[in-house]
Amino acid sequence: MPTVFTLIPKFSLIFSKIKMSLGQRLKKVMGNIPLEPFHPVSLDLIGHYSAHQLTRDISSGLTVGMVALPLAMAFAIASGVTPEAGIYTSIIAGFLIAILGGCRVQIGGPAGAFIVIIYGIIANYGLANLMIATIGSGILLLLMGLLKVGNLIRFIPVSIVIGFTNGIAVLIALSQVKDFLGLKIENMPADFFGQINAIWANIHTVNYYALGVALVSFAIVKFWPKDTSTHSAQWLRWVAKIPGTVVVLVLSMLAVTTFNLPVETIGSKFGGIPQTLPDLQIPAFDWANIRHLISPMITLALLGAIESLLCARVADTLTDDRHNPNQELMGQGIANLVVPFFGGIPATGTIARTVTNIKSGAISPVSGVVHAITLLVIVLVAAPLASNIPLAALSAILFFVASNMGNWAEFNRLRQMTMSYKVTLLLTFFLTVIFDLTVAVEVGLLTSCLFFIYRMNTLTKVTPITLSVDTPEGIEAWQLQGSLFFGSVSKLNTVTDPKRITAHNANKVVIFDCTTLMNIDNSAMDIIQTYIRALKRRHFELIICGATGHTLRQMQRTGIAQTLGNNMTNDMMEAERLARKLLQNMK
Repeated sequence: MPTVFTLIPKFSLIFSKIKMSLGQRLKKVMGNIPLEPFHPVSLDLIGHYSAHQLTRDISSGLTVGMVALPLAMAFAIASGVTPEAGIYTSIIAGFLIAILGGCRVQIGGPAGAFIVIIYGIIANYGLANLMIATIGSGILLLLMGLLKVGNLIRFIPVSIVIGFTNGIAVLIALSQVKDFLGLKIENMPADFFGQINAIWANIHTVNYYALGVALVSFAIVKFWPKDTSTHSAQWLRWVAKIPGTVVVLVLSMLAVTTFNLPVETIGSKFGGIPQTLPDLQIPAFDWANIRHLISPMITLALLGAIESLLCARVADTLTDDRHNPNQELMGQGIANLVVPFFGGIPATGTIARTVTNIKSGAISPVSGVVHAITLLVIVLVAAPLASNIPLAALSAILFFVASNMGNWAEFNRLRQMTMSYKVTLLLTFFLTVIFDLTVAVEVGLLTSCLFFIYRMNTLTKVTPITLSVDTPEGIEAWQLQGSLFFGSVSKLNTVTDPKRITAHNANKVVIFDCTTLMNIDNSAMDIIQTYIRALKRRHFELIICGATGHTLRQMQRTGIAQTLGNNMTNDMMEAERLARKLLQNMK
């Protein structure tokens, strides 16, 4: 009789075999998945980089680094975190996205599109959970890149992109009203109506000094010369090389310190910016709480993917280059996976800084690396000066960003657009403003799909064909045109109606002309198979002619071609001859 000790080796052997079998199957499955190879564009520089290119990249990197400084602080403050969090994000994420991404000249860092999302996550889940959500979004982005999802994200309808971009721009502007007016609001709500109510309830607390600083700052950023082309005067070209945002920071600091203006500053609100490198922070992973963060993770990943690929597409148009969308997502994913451990916030590609980088002469990812090093040097050297930057000046910069971020001219063009475009854009816009980005994008995509199905349904036709005069009674022919899929299979209802088959005067041979049928799915195939069986029970025949390409392959895959056999013909003439023969045999 076997004992426990004799059975243990047997169980171990069985377990090892099962383990090997599962491992082999998993390896086989993974081998069948076409993963994107990890190949950052920075690797292409090896052996193809010159001193002249380095000079241009250093120049552009220094310029965009100066532009990124006020934006990084402003985005961080607006998101509900400290200004150094924005700077650390620009340094670390900017560096990683540059060397690991799929676009040569993209600049990564905190983005205005994230402000509303981050503020909402902090308000609902806390700062610690924001770190976990950012790490999760980084993992999702990395997987999306490996699985080649970037090829699909690029084709999100432009109406959805414009809708949520304009919606986010409105929310950014609304979130800055407090600092722009200098209102005394302790805790600004995260939702749209809550912010409206808070602003209205405290409108009497306007700080006119802050309002004056904000208005002057906005005017400087708005009207500061930006044309560096040879068409303008030389002194204007020199002035334009200095970013307007940097001018705003310097002048607003001087105004506050010189005149001792009673306005809130970075120093009074946050105690200044540390003149040190960020410490490593390990978030406390609470697995019971992570399930509540799935939605924020997906939101951050989706928005980061859309923003980065949109930015890369803009860069392509300005440089006559083509980015690798999947590698770009992998670079973004690694950046968002790393940056929370050093006190950073979610990062993505930034259009304004990328365009500045390109127009400053950037050629390669080295410019992004220089931009990160520039910010690092500023933190280590000039951090104490940032204490006197008024929040009103930063809010003015964000107001300008919001005004440029939105594609407002598109609203004027809506009357010229199709109904589907109008509905999708406006629905995405209002849902972004009133609810959140996740709901807006989900509903926007669903709406686009429904309109697409409706459009494809209108293009699909099943019409009777008039046969030659000498065609005997008992033969009918139908032309299948367009795309027969789950959204248009109702077009077959008239032809396949059982009442037509059982009628006393029913035609005994039916021809389906598929010459102009571009696509057919399993839903339509199932209906045709059912129709064939119904005809067979009455000893009737179906002939399919002209099936080619995808249609023919689907029929072969589902067995319809094999069932019909010789009743599959090449053209209508052959189908008619066969129909006459089959009809004759039935008599």
